Amino acid sequence: MESVDSRDEEAPLVADSLQVLTPKNYTRDVHILSCAFLLIFLAYGAAQNLETTVNTEGNLGTISLGILYTSFTCFSLVASLVVRVLGSKNALILGTTGYWLFVAANLFPSWYTMVPASLYLGFAASIIWVGEGTYLTAAALSHASNHKLHEGTVIGSFNGEFWGMFASHQFVGNLITLAVLKDDKVCAALLGGSTSGTTLLFIVFLGVITLGTILMCFLRKEEDKGEKETADASVNFYSYLVSLSKSITTLLADVRMLLIIPLFAYSGLQQAFVWAEFTKEIVTPALGVSGVGGAMAVYGAFDAICSLAAGRLTTGLPSITFIVSGGAIAQVVVFLWILINYSVTSGVLGTLYPLIMAALLGIGDGVLNTQLSALLGILFKHDTEGAFAQLKVWQCASIAVVFFIGPYISLQAMLIVMVVGICVALVGILFLTIQVEKAFYSPRS
Repeated sequence: MESVDSRDEEAPLVADSLQVLTPKNYTRDVHILSCAFLLIFLAYGAAQNLETTVNTEGNLGTISLGILYTSFTCFSLVASLVVRVLGSKNALILGTTGYWLFVAANLFPSWYTMVPASLYLGFAASIIWVGEGTYLTAAALSHASNHKLHEGTVIGSFNGEFWGMFASHQFVGNLITLAVLKDDKVCAALLGGSTSGTTLLFIVFLGVITLGTILMCFLRKEEDKGEKETADASVNFYSYLVSLSKSITTLLADVRMLLIIPLFAYSGLQQAFVWAEFTKEIVTPALGVSGVGGAMAVYGAFDAICSLAAGRLTTGLPSITFIVSGGAIAQVVVFLWILINYSVTSGVLGTLYPLIMAALLGIGDGVLNTQLSALLGILFKHDTEGAFAQLKVWQCASIAVVFFIGPYISLQAMLIVMVVGICVALVGILFLTIQVEKAFYSPRS
């Protein structure tokens, strides 16, 4: 009996030792995070695409988006503090509530519902994106350490999967929109009365976001520096504020960050250009309002494919620079095409041209999303919260500017801004690769 008892006591110890010896595999968490974001943003992305079309009275839709991204910009300044206090997983879950409320507000659109929902979504979006960047980078670094893999390769692979899945939200979300809105009479019959198809669509989107929130709860809790400090958050809140201010000033004094900021700003400009200008000025005149969903589906499909491909090709700063340059060239082709030699035509070419442009713009966006996240994960792995907060500050400020000034400047002026922006961004990242990488990474004699 004693020998049996001793074996029973040793069994848990053996199991624990095996668990310690077996390295954690973080790919499961990347799958969950990617699927959750796909569900949440296929709903929100499609709703955002409809915003300026559905809520036209008093430019409610356009102004709501401008308020949203202004709020997003402001809250991004303190998002790293919130993520450190809550932990990245809790920040991700809390962030989903803003998207749910924004879609719900579209069921009863008015200034009293859309403006508060937009303000709150700005806060929610700031913490969900800083939380995503922090969580994904921590998972990649832990996975690389546990399995003795190259950090840059794992960061690129994890970001490639995440952004590939995320980018497909445009494709899936717009297909759902097309399917639900194609027959308003069927929607009215299902819901009764004169209810429009958009009401049914927003109800479907609320259900999809709810599923994404539930899925987010299954993420493994990371033992990163933010979550280790959470228990002492109430005691050390002042030290957090001091740390936050130091983080902001330190990053803005870092020459690497200064050289990347133009790329942050351009990434926001090109996204807002697609949402606010390309669909209105190029797609709608050629394909009609009903063609917007199809064009954005093409955009999303190429965005997803290039995100996956770019992630697989990422190995370090030189590869990031090369890939970003390729994506920039694809988008410059579109800008110059529209600026110099594009006009709406009839026939097959008239239909094909906007779809080709959408594909090229999607290629550029997929490359930028993947490579910016990988770049920050490689260069700023000791302050990922602050680095990703800087990304969102500059990105969202650029988006807000486009939404506010877009109605008051011509398409040609906007295209010139885009070309100048992409040139400045490319000069910055090329200089970073040639000069700064050598200073930080070359062996010292």
